[in-house]
Amino acid sequence: MTGLLDDDGALEVLRTARIEPVGVLTEASNLTLLVDLHDADDRPTGHRAVYKPVRGERPLRDFPPGTLAAREVAAYLVSRAGGWDLVPPTVLREDAPLGRGSLQWWVTQPEERLADPSADLVEVLAPETVTDRWLAVVSGTGPEGEDVVVAHADDPQLRSLAVLDAVLNNADRKAAHLALDVAGRLRGFDHGLCLHVEDKLRTVLWGWAGAPLRPEDARALEALLTALEDGGGAEAGGGLLAGLVEPGELEALRARAHGLLAAGAMPLPPVDRYPLPWPLW
Repeated sequence: MTGLLDDDGALEVLRTARIEPVGVLTEASNLTLLVDLHDADDRPTGHRAVYKPVRGERPLRDFPPGTLAAREVAAYLVSRAGGWDLVPPTVLREDAPLGRGSLQWWVTQPEERLADPSADLVEVLAPETVTDRWLAVVSGTGPEGEDVVVAHADDPQLRSLAVLDAVLNNADRKAAHLALDVAGRLRGFDHGLCLHVEDKLRTVLWGWAGAPLRPEDARALEALLTALEDGGGAEAGGGLLAGLVEPGELEALRARAHGLLAAGAMPLPPVDRYPLPWPLW
């Protein structure tokens, strides 16, 4: 079984395939394995995934231990429920080689983008080259002492991702967590640091700060809230996100979605803490 699959097909493979580790992604903060996926007859499917075992998670000061894999899955479910469909299909597997962990569909990128997956999405530019297709985020100094600007594209897919990140409370939207697949579809990944009850939003996509929500943004937030209500909310075990987040985190998610709709605008960067991820890539 090879070739491109839609998200439903990818989910079926992720849920049922035998997982065969083939390498370690060494730039990741936590243990992250590249795996091949084999079918019921133990034949390679030709598809790959990223496996993040709970036992490979480093302890963090502000996120409960052993919860990052579940947050990866919750972020996917939120993305799908709102119709954003920007997070690659992700499931939780109990029977993986190193035990419980998240399994996320590998984003296959065009060969010419492999050296710089975030190219044309987020760039370091000379100030005079920042045209109206770019939204500046932060100014700084380059390695030779030159003035530079970190900017992201004024792109509708990125704008949708900025809305998703705001509702997820994504504490780590780096440029390196963005890619375009072979169909030109934006995918965002690495969502272990999401869905905290406290304001943690740190992102390189601040270019729309304070901008009005587009009609499609409002529809996505309303669709998410409907999905959460249909699931019964915290009293029914979380419904859509049952077993993945704590009741307080679920309520905070719903409050953020309601708050964005009520404000009708994207959030502004906080003034009482650092608003950017580190490093930016």
